[in-house]
Amino acid sequence: MDDSSAPVRFGLVGYGFGGRFFHAPLLAAAPGVDFLGVVTTSPERRAQATAEHPGTTTFDSLEALRDAGAEAVAISTPANTHSPLTDRALDLGLAVVCDKPFALDPTAALASVERAEAAGLPLSPYQNRRWDSDFLTVQRLVADGALGELRSFESRFERLAPENGPGAAGGGTLLDFGSHLVDQALVLLGPVSTVSAHWSVRDSGLDDDVLVVLEHTGGARSVLGGSWRQGAPGPRFRVTGSTGSYVVGGIDGQEDHLVAGSSPATLGEEWGEEPESAWGAVYRGSPDGEPVRTERGRWDVFYPAFADAVRGRGPVPVPARDAVATAVVLDAARRSATEGTVVSL
Repeated sequence: MDDSSAPVRFGLVGYGFGGRFFHAPLLAAAPGVDFLGVVTTSPERRAQATAEHPGTTTFDSLEALRDAGAEAVAISTPANTHSPLTDRALDLGLAVVCDKPFALDPTAALASVERAEAAGLPLSPYQNRRWDSDFLTVQRLVADGALGELRSFESRFERLAPENGPGAAGGGTLLDFGSHLVDQALVLLGPVSTVSAHWSVRDSGLDDDVLVVLEHTGGARSVLGGSWRQGAPGPRFRVTGSTGSYVVGGIDGQEDHLVAGSSPATLGEEWGEEPESAWGAVYRGSPDGEPVRTERGRWDVFYPAFADAVRGRGPVPVPARDAVATAVVLDAARRSATEGTVVSL
């Protein structure tokens, strides 16, 4: 039977915050996807999953999910389980989307990528923030030449939650926030020549405040900050070129919509739209900026694109080897912060 036009039967592993809010609603709303259910052994999370997504099933294992007819799986579990679960899913013949951090180190990341390539299976890191409204706006401005020759990219995820973050499941701020920050920097500015980093580490062993400086081979610089103890968060982006700087505060609103119970299915064409009050501006040396309409955020395109890749109709939304490049930079940042050195790549 030809199933080239049939929806891809998709499962989800994990129903913590990430699985519940960043994956399940987007899988359920995605054209070309048949959301089968969730792998979790927690009675509470099993009850949540079936209540919030009627018609889905809960499973005890990847094997049970595969036996139910799944063709693909999204993995949203604690960071230290990502590589073992990715590899196990690939061995079961499943296409895989793995949440960040894709792996704890470059060696594990490369091993998973080579495993998928050998098996001929689609594999993609879940870098949904490539489709943040503000990052899409940055890319548009750069492509249009609105800032001139790009010289620096400042990017931050900063919050004040000294008691609650970072969670152990994310592996620390560098791996958690840094996975997105570094990925966006590499997308925008390309390969890196040197990495310098500083961090603060709690008694738990988890870093909760990190600063990473990347010198790109093209001559531009990225300054990336992640913090759980910043009472005055800086701009989300300040992107400077030879003729101007784009500054935008706040953070893309798609996460808030998902946590509030909305999704692309409920908001339709309003999904990802940012209010004018959240728009950024381009500055050219004066205090008065030129307001810039923010692009529509499009997290909703990831899973339809991955489903097309499973059916052989296109590439995965984020190449798996991009996750290796990100892991290399993150590992260099860890070494720099630990040893007090600048690491050359």
